[in-house]
Amino acid sequence: MAQNPVRFGLIGTGRIGQVHAASIAANPQAELAWVADPFIDGATAVAARFGGTVTDSPGELIESGQLDAVLVASPTPTHVDLIEACVDAGLPVLCEKPIDLDIKRVDALRPKVAMSGVPVALGFNQRFDPSFARVHARVQAGEIGELEQLTIISRDPGPPPANYIGVSGGIFRDMTIHDFDMARFFVGDIVEVSATGAQLFDPGAREHGDFDTAVVTLRAASGAVVTIVNSRRSPFGYDQRLEAFGALGMLQVGNLHSNLVSFSSAPSVEAKEPYVEPFIERYAQAYALELAEFIKLVRGAASSSPGFEDGRTALMIANAAQRSAEEGVAVRISE
Repeated sequence: MAQNPVRFGLIGTGRIGQVHAASIAANPQAELAWVADPFIDGATAVAARFGGTVTDSPGELIESGQLDAVLVASPTPTHVDLIEACVDAGLPVLCEKPIDLDIKRVDALRPKVAMSGVPVALGFNQRFDPSFARVHARVQAGEIGELEQLTIISRDPGPPPANYIGVSGGIFRDMTIHDFDMARFFVGDIVEVSATGAQLFDPGAREHGDFDTAVVTLRAASGAVVTIVNSRRSPFGYDQRLEAFGALGMLQVGNLHSNLVSFSSAPSVEAKEPYVEPFIERYAQAYALELAEFIKLVRGAASSSPGFEDGRTALMIANAAQRSAEEGVAVRISE
C-alpha cells in the first residue's frame, strides 16, 4: 500500500535551502508543504518553484500542524533553537551542520534530544555520496584488510566572502567538519587530533584570524591514521578525493570531471577540462540520497542518517583541531 508523501517544512532559502527544496520536490515520497525565511522574498521564490505555504516565521511553520518533518537550512546560530522547537513539537528534523559553534549550547540541548525520542539528523551529506559509500562498504567487507590509513583531500574552487568567514566559526568548524565526520564514518572513534593551519592567500582569512590552508592528522582508537588536506582554493576545480589503504590493497575515489572528453596533441596528451566547480553539482546525488535516508527515519524504518551525537562529536574534533593549530600541540579528544 502506497504511503502518503512526507510533508516537509523548509527553514532557510539560501543556497543550501534551495538545494534541499529541489531534492524534496524531486522525491515522490516527499512534499514541500511550508517554506519559512525572515527574508520573505527568498521564501516566496522557493515556493513559486517548488510549492508550499510561505511565512517569514519559522515558529509559525513548526506550529502549523501540517507537517511531518522539518529541514533546517538557516544560519548556524539559529540551529539549536530550531532543533529544540522541532523536538518540543514532536517533529523529526534534519539540520545542516554544525549544530552550533559553541559546544556548551550543544551540550545543553543534548539531554532533551536524547530523552525525546524525536528523530534528529545532521546534514553530513557526503556519507551518502555513491562513490564514498561504495568504498566504505568495501572497506567494511574487509576487501583491503584492516584499514590502516585514510587520506581525505578537500579543496574548494575559491574562498568564500570575508563576511561569511567572520561568522563561519573558521575552516575547521565550517569546512573540515565534513571531513571529520567522514573520518569517523570510516575509522570510528577518534582519540587524538593534530592540526596545522596557514594564511597563504585569502585576505578574508587574515582579516578574521582564520586559516585558508590546513592539514589535520587524526588517530583512531583502532590505531588507524587519518590525514585530511584542506584548502580554500583549487585552480582546477572542486578537489574531492579519498584513499583507503590496508594490508590487502587500496581503494580510491577521484574527482568528478566536467566532461569525459580529452585532447591529445604534440604539447600534451589526454588533456582534460577542469573538475566540476560547484559543490552542489559534485554532491547532487548525495543530497538526494541523504533526504531519502532521512525519510526512512521519519517513517520509523532502519536508517543510516547521522544523528545529533555525530554532529556533537564532529564539533568536538573541530574544536580540538582549532586548538591544535593555534597552540601547536596534539590534542586528545578526552581533554
